[in-house]
Amino acid sequence: MMMEKVCGTFALYSLICRNAKASLLPNQLPSDTRISSFNLKVPSVELERSLKIKERLETSSMLKKLLLMLVLFGTSMVIADGVVTPAMSVMSAVNGLKVGISSVNEGEVVMITVAFLIVLFSLQRFGTSKVGLAVGPALFIWFCCLAGIGIYNIRIYGSQVLHAFNPLYIYYYFERNPTQAWMSLGGCLLCATGLEAMFADLCYFSVRSVQLTFVFLVLPCLLLGYLGQAAFLMENLTQSQQVFFLSIPSQAFWPVVFIATLAALIASRAMTTAIFSTIKQATALGCFPRLKIIHTSRKFMGQIYIPVMNWFLLVSCLAFVTVFGSINEIGNAYGIAELGVMMMTTVLVTIIMLLIWQVNIIVVLCFLTLFLGLELFFFSSVLGSVADGSWVLLVFAAVLYLVMYIWNYGTKLKYETEVKQKLSMDLLMQLGCNLGTVRAPGIGLVYNELVRGVPAIFGQFLTTLPAMHSMIIFVCIKWVPVPVVPQNERFLFRRVCPKNYHMFRCIARYGYKDVRKENPQAFEQLLIESLEKFIRREAQERSLESDHNDDTDSEEEIASSSSRVLVGPNGSIYSLGVPLAESAGTVNSALGSSASFDGSSLDNELSFIHKAKESGVVYLLGHGDIRARKESFFLKKLVINYFYAFLRKNCRQGIATLSIPHTRMMQVAMQYMV
Repeated sequence: MMMEKVCGTFALYSLICRNAKASLLPNQLPSDTRISSFNLKVPSVELERSLKIKERLETSSMLKKLLLMLVLFGTSMVIADGVVTPAMSVMSAVNGLKVGISSVNEGEVVMITVAFLIVLFSLQRFGTSKVGLAVGPALFIWFCCLAGIGIYNIRIYGSQVLHAFNPLYIYYYFERNPTQAWMSLGGCLLCATGLEAMFADLCYFSVRSVQLTFVFLVLPCLLLGYLGQAAFLMENLTQSQQVFFLSIPSQAFWPVVFIATLAALIASRAMTTAIFSTIKQATALGCFPRLKIIHTSRKFMGQIYIPVMNWFLLVSCLAFVTVFGSINEIGNAYGIAELGVMMMTTVLVTIIMLLIWQVNIIVVLCFLTLFLGLELFFFSSVLGSVADGSWVLLVFAAVLYLVMYIWNYGTKLKYETEVKQKLSMDLLMQLGCNLGTVRAPGIGLVYNELVRGVPAIFGQFLTTLPAMHSMIIFVCIKWVPVPVVPQNERFLFRRVCPKNYHMFRCIARYGYKDVRKENPQAFEQLLIESLEKFIRREAQERSLESDHNDDTDSEEEIASSSSRVLVGPNGSIYSLGVPLAESAGTVNSALGSSASFDGSSLDNELSFIHKAKESGVVYLLGHGDIRARKESFFLKKLVINYFYAFLRKNCRQGIATLSIPHTRMMQVAMQYMV
């Protein structure tokens, strides 16, 4: 299905990343695997082979890069498909006017197609839910028209066309004229792909409903429609152009043309919406520059609108229509885009069969040989048309690929540099609980991208600001490779430094299908409530531990008294495998002078949080820029200093993404040399 094909490239990639550390961005945490939507039921069959593949994938940077390149190539072909589909669908429907009105020429068809495309993309911002009532009936009538016209032609021109179900005729066809048969494979491919685009926007229906609709409505109607056109051709061999419109009975011609045009617009709209979903997934996984995303429906999570991408697709569609100007050339480009996506999907599914599903190796080889072999066979056919103009589509896909790869490369370098330059705990311990400055009442939310440690940008705040807030929370917005993260598992807290520092780390985890609708006040409320739950749970665990040990000041006894609370190698306190303190000192210093987890200590800390919240919450943002070192290679300087810098300058800034009020925001800049 197109729904799986369009949105499946990054969905399959995220499925691989959540079962193996295959992502090039080193921000994966063991605690992410405890998200309820993360774990998968993996059978024990062929488990040893699966573990070997997982180990090889996690340890080989070359395999990780190759996997990412395959995903980005597939995604670039998906976006290219999103450009060709509207041009192909709308122009093929408008071509019916040439049959009904003999005076209409090719140039007028192009102008009408351009007008339809402009109207189509202009209405895209209203969302599918606004026009959803017309989609179902229109598609149902369209499929019924296909079936009815097919039955009519079979009845008029004879049922001998049913012999086409005999596979021997494929052999006879290739035997008579191998070259012509091979070149016609591209047209055979287009018979199936046009239909799938109509279902790309039905992602809010269940899988079973889509399957039943396809088997009992779509597939029979398609078969009847194509059989009817074949029957018409058998009696009208000279009329090989616009076969569908020529085979329509004269009494039903104009109503069918109207329904065909409406169905083409629906297919184009669905394809564009699916491209928006793909871009959103790619952005969440760090493979596409941030863009403004508008959610057009409160009921259905998958219905989104990306203004910049919408107008980009419109301009590209208009360019394709005006440059090609022929339905045949656009069809050849369409086949290249479709097969590129199909081949990448087949490769990713094969990896998942080996790594996750643990299917028998014989079955995997049969699957890969059958599907990839057929796709390569069809791909060799459509490649013959590259010289006729389809090369423009390949160049378009290559540009998109470079944009995504450069963005991922620059983002990875930036994150790795921030990890290397993060502040040491020894320095914070030397500064003391006042951090070498004045601690003013209030809560400071320091946004950063690190999942561990204190970012170097925090040092800029300490040296730039005359005072620091009495409570500091390092907030990291992290996208994990799962569709949705449950609300009660959204925040992951850890204590940073001793207790009297009042510093915490918060990792806010979102899936690539999650919608960030919280306003700043709601987000702050959820964050504070989660922090209070964390402190209560921490106190409860300490209380349970003290019940088993009277002397809790001994480091060795703390480490052995409870499996739930452990002490790390640097004195860090771990609860359920998650570090609660990141101090380089001993356990006593990590707990601080007021580390007794009795009722009064808990009440005092909760009271401290409430007072800090009443004093106000301020967002502390760091703008980190990266530049290539002087001794770097010329290509690296070109990519980082110009291409990546251009993308960062023109993409949606993190401030806009977070919807932070400017009156409660402070920002400092810092440059990293990579």
